[in-house]
Amino acid sequence: MAERYGLSAPSRQPGIARRALLALALLAAAPPPPKGRSAPRLLILGDSLTAGYGLPAADAFQAQLAAALAKAGHPVRIIDGAVSGDTTAGGLARLDWVLAGGADAAIVELGGNDGLRGLPPAATEKNLAAILDRLAARHIPVLLAGMYAPPNLGPQYEHDFRAVFDRLGARPGVIYEDFFLAGVATHPSLDQPDHIHPNAAGVRIVVARILPLVLKLLGEVGHT
Repeated sequence: MAERYGLSAPSRQPGIARRALLALALLAAAPPPPKGRSAPRLLILGDSLTAGYGLPAADAFQAQLAAALAKAGHPVRIIDGAVSGDTTAGGLARLDWVLAGGADAAIVELGGNDGLRGLPPAATEKNLAAILDRLAARHIPVLLAGMYAPPNLGPQYEHDFRAVFDRLGARPGVIYEDFFLAGVATHPSLDQPDHIHPNAAGVRIVVARILPLVLKLLGEVGHT
């Protein structure tokens, strides 16, 4: 289980060098916004799936998403709030810190590690609800990514865990993507050797699938 969602200490990426490479990749991917208009600041609060565990910076989710948005004519400034191995509690604990410079919109991709560790779904829901509440208080529109629990924890846990995301995704003002790894999970050709994290091709599928929702999210900037 050490490599799952970057649970081991050495896999808590990105480090300083990795973050520097990611910043360069994001800058290269995004052309300057039209004169007189700054690019919206998009916070990505997540775990290893959005931190790019096991991938070169240019192939990771944040860089691929920034490139796809730029190609669609919507360049953004990514605020990297993704930490490999993080839980919903960890995301909540550092939310104020990552928001210190402000944000215009946010993608929340957390909960996978809660499920892998068998943490109580009620605690996961409490943490995610607090994250959504804090973002709403700052008038930051949110795209919430859903997740499933591992099947080895039993049908009741699976049901209760999944219900957390479905309830929170139904909140007014929340854009809900019901499964972050849809179309990628259980497809070995799209996974890294750990069979958990997507490879570069898998990330491309994730980005292509959620791009319309991210564009909808950016359309909410300034209207919440």
